Order: sequence, then structure tokens, then C-alpha cells
Amino acid sequence: MSQTPLHTPLSKLPLFDPRTVPVVGVDGHLPAIPPAQLTPQALQARFESPPIWTPEVVREPIFTERQPQQAAVLIALVMRGPDRQTPHLLLTQRAAHMKTHSGQVAFPGGKLDPQDANLQAAALREAQEEVGLHPRHVQVLGELPVYLTGTAYHVTPVVALVSDDLALAPNADEVADVFEVPLAFLMNPAHHRRHHFEANGVTRQWFSMPYPQQRIAGQAGSDVVERFIWGATAGMLRNFYRFLAA
Repeated sequence: MSQTPLHTPLSKLPLFDPRTVPVVGVDGHLPAIPPAQLTPQALQARFESPPIWTPEVVREPIFTERQPQQAAVLIALVMRGPDRQTPHLLLTQRAAHMKTHSGQVAFPGGKLDPQDANLQAAALREAQEEVGLHPRHVQVLGELPVYLTGTAYHVTPVVALVSDDLALAPNADEVADVFEVPLAFLMNPAHHRRHHFEANGVTRQWFSMPYPQQRIAGQAGSDVVERFIWGATAGMLRNFYRFLAA
């Protein structure tokens, strides 16, 4: 796969909108992860005794000259339902004024700071700073393999269970919205779409997982809003699927 020219992020190319890039395949032939494997007990057991597996998506074409930096994101699974056995993934929509990935769907997270004891601590700190998720609500299960982004971040996804009595306070400087997606939806490859993009000698492929979310009563707009999950976020979720399917 050819790399993007330096200083030319795909998200900054003229008229680039990932929603308009053709879908070249949907992975409905792959099995969905059964609900029994998505309970908190099953997820904890999987991380305690992980299978032998290989991540499918490891890195993106690099389009920056700066030195790589370590970062972490929190794959926060909020346990919903009357029995608190149904995980929903907590995601954010980045503020429109952000310098990079503005308006995109993302996990809470960011770069490793000197005061962070480790990458898990960085993910927890960033989640608290971005959306107000206090660490007391979080039970870390483990980590997924490092994902190298086009902006040279070596991102470690930290997977955690989150109690449903959390109280969030999104930071408006970084986050435009916070929402949840049922993990079962994301762990069903029938919702994993493959995209292929070429422009000016650049070739890139990625996954998207658009989620049609019912709008809250009283909000302006149509009854359904599309949460367009793509790029690095979708890539790490694809790896999570492979981890659970192994």
C-alpha cells in the first residue's frame, strides 16, 4: 500500500469526505460474536486467558515527519440493561474546531504524558479530562495491540468495563457529543464496510461501521442520526472483533 505524501492527511485533501468513498465490500460472511461472549464475565475471562490471535489492522500510511509518540485510548464498555449485562461502547464526536480529526468519532484518549504511570493511566486520565468519566467507575480488563496512526501515534487501546451509574461532563473544548453504541452491533461484521480510496497517487483502505442512532426526543433534526465510525477507531474495533472471534 502506498503512503500518503508528507503533510497531506487524507482528511485534508480537497473535497475529501469519507462518507462518499465507495464501499468495496461488507463482511457479512463472517460470524457475529454471540451475546454470551459479550457479558462482563465472558469479557473478563477472555482477557485473563487470551487466545492466540493476530490483529488485522496494525498501521496506517504515515503522513507526518514528526517523531512517533505513545498514546492510549479507552474502549469503555458501559454495562446497560436491567441485569447490567449488555455492554454499550462509549464514543465521542470531536469538536469541529479541533486541529486534527475535527468532527470525527473517536474513543476518549490522547498522548502519554510524563506524569502518567503507564498507558492505562493515560487512557483513564484522558477519559476523565474529555468526558468526565471518573476512574472509580472503571474496571480495566486489559489492552489490545498497538495501532500506529497516520499522525505517528502509537496508540494502545485499553479495554474496560464501566458501571452504569457514571455521570459524564464532556469538555466542550474537545468534545462536541458523547454517545453509546451497542457492542453487539460493532462485533457483527455485517456492519463492517471496506473502503478504497485513490487520489494523486495516494492509496488507502479502511473500515467504516456507520451506526444509525435514534435521536433523543425533543432534539432537532430527523429521527435518526448516523454516527460514522471509520479510520483508526474502526480499525481498533475490527481488531477487538478478531480478538473475541479467535
